[in-house]
Amino acid sequence: MDPADMEDVEEVEEEETGEDVNRKACQLTVQMMQNPQILAALQERLDGLNGSPSGYIESLPKVVKRRVNALKNLQVKCAHIEAKFYEEVHELERKYAALYQPLFDKRSEIVRAAYEPTDEECEWKADEEEELTDEMKEKAKLEEEKKDEEKEDPKGIPEFWLTVFKNVDLLSDMLQEHDEPILKHLQEIKVEFSDPGKPMSFTLAFHFEPNEFFTNTVLTKTYKMRSEPDENDPFSFDGPEIISCAGCTIEWTKGKNVTLKTIKKKQKHKGRGTVRMVTKTVPNDSFFNFFSPPEVPESGELDEDSEAVLAADFEIGHFIRERIVPRAVLYFTGEAIEDDDDDYDEEGEEADDEEGEEEADEENDPDYEPKKDTDPPAECKTQ
Repeated sequence: MDPADMEDVEEVEEEETGEDVNRKACQLTVQMMQNPQILAALQERLDGLNGSPSGYIESLPKVVKRRVNALKNLQVKCAHIEAKFYEEVHELERKYAALYQPLFDKRSEIVRAAYEPTDEECEWKADEEEELTDEMKEKAKLEEEKKDEEKEDPKGIPEFWLTVFKNVDLLSDMLQEHDEPILKHLQEIKVEFSDPGKPMSFTLAFHFEPNEFFTNTVLTKTYKMRSEPDENDPFSFDGPEIISCAGCTIEWTKGKNVTLKTIKKKQKHKGRGTVRMVTKTVPNDSFFNFFSPPEVPESGELDEDSEAVLAADFEIGHFIRERIVPRAVLYFTGEAIEDDDDDYDEEGEEADDEEGEEEADEENDPDYEPKKDTDPPAECKTQ
């Protein structure tokens, strides 16, 4: 055999030996990662690395710490550049809002029956119709026309925004039965951005048709935003944040204010013991409390209840701006809700899978003793 051929054979044998080693190493790694004791030790080690200083920084020489400080100053400058980036994003949002608005105006006209769309504009091929035969389509069309003849001709799309609100959990939780007749008169929600050069903010404008409940035609809620690092904690900057909001005064028709209710209470005279009925006006749960948020004092300090109310308020305002207004028809039909639910279901399934794996690991662990695992989690223990 030619020596050159022998060299080729030897090289191939070495490569095969290397593959065997790699395969055995992979198998060993898999076996180790399936061992709950090894996983627990690894997790403990990782927990020690995350969220707690290693002590290494403190041990550095002074000259090195000095350079680290220089890096932190560079990081602060990065945060300020990031703030400028978000300011430009806000400018882009304002620019594209102007492009979207004609489409939203057309949507509003259709909803409130100010414009009747053409046959071409109404043509839509739904997924379930793709496999229908022409005969079945014609039959379905005749049945729909028959139903339409039996009913009164509705104007526009009745209760459009009320249906949107009722379909979204975040908003339906705010709705009370006495709010619904009022929201039937809601015709449009617009997002208005602050003017160029002004502090960053946006306003939600709720447009109502004339109604018996209040004289306002528009109810507004303005959210002020900040897009700059906090001087005291610049590294916490993570984009624009809502810092405050302001509602508007609703000019209620007498006897129609759903944010207040009248209750009767019995009062007993301490001396004579006589009882009398006293009428009191107290706050009432209503969606329209949305337009009367807690005021943030100049000190910026709020009690826990007010902080919780404002945090929820900011979330709702952001959700209406980012999701509801741009995709209203999909929340009306429920299609956007299904997409949101799918996202949460996937997360839930992943969590369930992880829990299942943990339970299986405990059962397969020869050292696992259920009796020792009787203490409640830390967050469940009484103080």
